[in-house]
Amino acid sequence: MMTSTIFLSLLLALLPCVQSEITLIQPEAETGHPGGSLSLTCKTSGFNLGSSSMYWIRQVPGQGLEWIVYYYSSSSNNYAPAIKDRFTASKDTSNNIFALEMRSVKIDDTAIYYCATDWRVGPPMIFGSGTQLTVEPRQKSIVKPKLSAFYPPKSSSKDAVQAAVCLASDFFPKDISLQLAFGDKPKADVTRPSVLKPDE
Repeated sequence: MMTSTIFLSLLLALLPCVQSEITLIQPEAETGHPGGSLSLTCKTSGFNLGSSSMYWIRQVPGQGLEWIVYYYSSSSNNYAPAIKDRFTASKDTSNNIFALEMRSVKIDDTAIYYCATDWRVGPPMIFGSGTQLTVEPRQKSIVKPKLSAFYPPKSSSKDAVQAAVCLASDFFPKDISLQLAFGDKPKADVTRPSVLKPDE
């Protein structure tokens, strides 16, 4: 009886030490673009990844925690409707990595993503430090405009009103500022918004 008591006391004393060795390491930040793909990783240690239940949980700015993935194996898992068919979790037990493959990401997927495990049955769950994922539109490069000038035919009348046309095309951003000069007359600054839609 004394031996059993000593063994139990020793086991209880060691449990906090065992738990403190469990780590879930995540990259601090990742960036994606709408419609693109990327992968989040969670490096695990201190427990058997292959026989543990794992989770992906995210927190959208200004909102609470949102469970999105429960994963034990390829045949035992569950996904939240918002990400089902777009996100796929997996375990790489040889490298102790729990991963989340993300396809067709949206701006609404911007959030902090936490990997977590309940390696023991029941609470508490153990969380990673979280990865800040930012999904943002791709930035287009500045493209200089192509300029074409069209001059009116010469008129014999001194009172005739004549106009020259300058056409700017194939440029980005779509707002433009032109500086026009007519012979020896002062230059004129003309700013005009594009006649095209912003996404053209």
